Amino acid sequence: MSITANGLRAGYVPDVDILKDVDLHVDDSEIVTLLGPNGSGKSTVLKALMGFVDTRKGKVDVNGTDCTSLLPHRRARKHGVAFVPQLDNVFGPLTLRDNLRAGGLGLKRGDRESRVTELLDQYPALGRRPGARADSLSGGERQMLALCRALMPRPRVLLLDEPSAGLSPVLVTSLFETIAEVRSREELTVLVVEQNATQSLAVSDRGYVLVQGEVAMTGTADSLLNDPHVSELYLGGLPEDIPEAVGRAPETPSETK
Repeated sequence: MSITANGLRAGYVPDVDILKDVDLHVDDSEIVTLLGPNGSGKSTVLKALMGFVDTRKGKVDVNGTDCTSLLPHRRARKHGVAFVPQLDNVFGPLTLRDNLRAGGLGLKRGDRESRVTELLDQYPALGRRPGARADSLSGGERQMLALCRALMPRPRVLLLDEPSAGLSPVLVTSLFETIAEVRSREELTVLVVEQNATQSLAVSDRGYVLVQGEVAMTGTADSLLNDPHVSELYLGGLPEDIPEAVGRAPETPSETK
């Protein structure tokens, strides 16, 4: 399942565009990282793809179908697009099990309970305490719960907004390993907005650099990791400081815009 933005313009205030003719494509079963400075419009891209922000110009296409005018719940249920926001991504007063059930409300009851059991078995850190309230979890456990809840209806496209926010370095590494595993196991297409861009690119196939609402550069994950300009401005170091990335598809030539 692929997702594409063509000439996307969107914003929150009338006549003020945050996104300015954004072209972006994530192919079937790819992990793609969207990076750039704060305020560049990265989260707005995800919200526009999901339908939370109206598209003023351009098109959102999911696997060959124009979804630009569809409401978010239609994109989720009919086209298998799931979105995990950075903040407020779990229901604190509910148990882990009930959070997962909430993510599968569109499923038949038997299928929903089976899927809850499957995910709790796959993630023992959650499975050991299914009756615990979500607001009692650590930051890493909350992010895992938010991810699992998004996986409940077996989506085909997963949009992740800053999944490592507030996590320790060890948990960040573990989180991205989990994202890579989920991509393989669920055969997901994944678009990640992430400030910890080095770790995200390490499990990605490709990346885009967004600057002031425009795509400034795109290329393979390796090409971006090893580009001195990208490394110094957005990755917090020069290429020799960045660990070797593993577990990606073969490289293709990078492109710039």
